[in-house]
Amino acid sequence: MRDANFEKGVILFFRIAMGWTFLYAGLSQISNPNFSAAGFLSHTKTFHPLFIWLSQPNIVPVVSFLVKWGHVLIGLSLVTGCLVRFSIPWAIFLVMVYYFGHLDFPYVENHSSFIVDFHLVYAGILYYLLKSHAGLIWGVDAWLQRLPVVKTSDPSSV
Repeated sequence: MRDANFEKGVILFFRIAMGWTFLYAGLSQISNPNFSAAGFLSHTKTFHPLFIWLSQPNIVPVVSFLVKWGHVLIGLSLVTGCLVRFSIPWAIFLVMVYYFGHLDFPYVENHSSFIVDFHLVYAGILYYLLKSHAGLIWGVDAWLQRLPVVKTSDPSSV
């Protein structure tokens, strides 16, 4: 038999840990005036033509802006438990972009990671949080779900 409080604690821990990982990355990028996604984009192995296109001088500022603020917003969402079902698919998308960007099959980034690296682990944890409705466990989503506007099941009655 499962201990429900233990499982909720594990979900909360993973939600906050993943949230902090994204939030810290985003805040570090925002506080660095020289941050640019161009370095990552120009050194990819898989889907290189797409990534190199994104590193063009007229596109990379937009990509860099989206990356750093995406990290911050995903991190805030996970730490607070607010809009988690919306932010987790974006988080999974981002970590999978990083995974495939570093993938030089069968190695990921270097010869110490064979097929699996931390990006896949992060994606697995994020998927678990999505399926566990992590925002409803000691998060803002639980409070939002109790609002009368959100409780309404018929969109035409709002």
